[in-house]
Amino acid sequence: MTRHRSAPERLRKYRPDIQGLRAVAILMVVSMHCGILDIHGGVDVSFVLSGFLIGSQLLAEIDRTGKVSLTKFWARRFRRLAPGAAFVIVAVGVLSWLYASPFKFREYMDDGLAASVSLINWRLAENGTDYFANDGSQSPYQHFWSLGIEEQFYLLAPLLLVTVAWLSRLVLRNRVLVGVFLMAVVGGSFWLGYSTTTPDQPLAYFGTHTRIWELAFGVLVALWAPFLSRAPRALAAAVSWLGLGTVVVTGLLITEHTPLPGYAVAGPVLGAALIIAGGCANPTSGAERLLDNPVFNFIGKVSYGWYLWHWPLLILWPHIIGWDFTTSDRYRVAVLSFLLAVATHYAVEKRFRDNVNLVVRPWRGVLTGSALTASTAGVMALALHVVPLDLATTTTANTPATGYRGPGSVAQAVAARNAPEVSEKALLASPDDQTRHGCIDNLDVTEFVMRDDCVMGTPGSKTTIAVLGDSHAWQWGDAFDKLGRDLDTEVITLAKGGCSPAAYDITRDDLGRAYTECVSWRKSALAHLQEVKPDVIVVAGRAQPTATRAGAEQTFAALEATGARLAYLTDTPYPGFSVPDCLAEKSDDLASCTTRATRSLDHPDRRAMEREVAEAHGAEVIDTTPAFCADGHCPAVIGGRVVYFDYSHMTGTYAESLTPFLEPTFRKLLAG
Repeated sequence: MTRHRSAPERLRKYRPDIQGLRAVAILMVVSMHCGILDIHGGVDVSFVLSGFLIGSQLLAEIDRTGKVSLTKFWARRFRRLAPGAAFVIVAVGVLSWLYASPFKFREYMDDGLAASVSLINWRLAENGTDYFANDGSQSPYQHFWSLGIEEQFYLLAPLLLVTVAWLSRLVLRNRVLVGVFLMAVVGGSFWLGYSTTTPDQPLAYFGTHTRIWELAFGVLVALWAPFLSRAPRALAAAVSWLGLGTVVVTGLLITEHTPLPGYAVAGPVLGAALIIAGGCANPTSGAERLLDNPVFNFIGKVSYGWYLWHWPLLILWPHIIGWDFTTSDRYRVAVLSFLLAVATHYAVEKRFRDNVNLVVRPWRGVLTGSALTASTAGVMALALHVVPLDLATTTTANTPATGYRGPGSVAQAVAARNAPEVSEKALLASPDDQTRHGCIDNLDVTEFVMRDDCVMGTPGSKTTIAVLGDSHAWQWGDAFDKLGRDLDTEVITLAKGGCSPAAYDITRDDLGRAYTECVSWRKSALAHLQEVKPDVIVVAGRAQPTATRAGAEQTFAALEATGARLAYLTDTPYPGFSVPDCLAEKSDDLASCTTRATRSLDHPDRRAMEREVAEAHGAEVIDTTPAFCADGHCPAVIGGRVVYFDYSHMTGTYAESLTPFLEPTFRKLLAG
């Protein structure tokens, strides 16, 4: 008996440490998502694992035959991934129809359709989705973004590897070109992810081109596996333990405020690669001693189903139980999703994986997977366009919609809050009922530039009103457009999302850093006002928790120096939940869609401070509260109009009805 095994014996077909690492990855993901432990990087570990396993299979087949059987490869992928994904996508669609808001249901089915064809990562990137948002905007299909990237990788990887391997053998008679190609992919994709994180974080987070380096890194480890298998076992053991420590420590250091992917995901990726690399030498005292156990083995076996189930339950759970999350609910979701994963593994996944016909005849596997994908996409399309919305409206479609008609209309709406008078047509239109006039710049814009859509009212008039602020200024667009036409005045908007008109330091969670774009944009907007010298400047914006008197003084002093007459619109109420969703689904308690003024008029101390500063600089203060609230309540429907199109911003139609509310003040200001 020899003391040392040969390299082929060290390079095992089954790696218990990899199965254990699968368990670590899914435990990290579920713990982070459910709020049990704030540890990140589980998906990144999974990417490396997938890259290594697929790379090992493809490279072994290329070495053996000089080519890759695409039908066998894709049949294996379909058998493993398509059945479970199709089952969960459809099941989540049914749960969404039963429990989610009717408006959310349509949105979710759009996401389900994108998930079924493995393109949801691009949909999320295009929509500017904030993965860590906690405002009810998350989709139960959002987690399919990583599976979409993997599926796109599986489609292209065999084609690219075969081509590069053939060229490498033809030119160099070895694998050098394959290694150079993979290192170029790793370096280029990592740089794209790092450099895109600041200007466009959603694209960096969800983009295939910014994430493919993590999978390619795993393939690179597979390429080096024969060399790594000859490493001294003591060194290999130390490397694997270092890798496990790197995964855990760097995963704990990343927070929801860390710019991701950036450079931070390199920690879990490198850690996973070190664990896999160390395990190639099959050391007897490596991290496998911890990772190879019956519990981790079983968790790794059902990890795919656990990933599929945990996120949808997390998103839909409040709708199912009818109250907000508690700590115990988070554990319930983790346990229930695990049980569903076990059931799905044995009832669905295993039946397809063990089907002999799909193994012996790979083309059947490809056709079966394609049929499952097409059927799932078809179900989502039917749900999106055919399934009727079950709205909770209690009034007829003939209910007149007049909006604001003086303080009496608000008081009347408060009195009728148990059965608000809103037509089905108005409710259906409310999520898209945003202001049609005025411009607003996105988060990444650093300088204000006047455009045609920034001009409202009566363009070219001798008098001009300028509206400066964030989205809570932009939301008044329809009101100011009508006001400008009524008063024969040009109105221009200077608005940027999340950017207060006053000079406050703002840190955005979705950017994970200071909102520097706001600082530079505000300077350019103020410079533009100095140049155009409007007759009246209106300041409006959401009350900021970081508001300071010095910041407010700085902006109002600069505005006063323009010589314009100033007006200050106090902030509108902030419901904090999707008002259309609430009205559509709260059939038993529609009054809960009406908020108390003490709760929705947030940051009252800062609002009062801004008002004092505005008055000190001669601004005419317009208290907007009477247009939204009465008797301590702020109703969701006033005069047949839904007041808000989301959790914070008023609808365009309600804004337009507020023109008479604004007109006396601005007629006086323009008269001088």
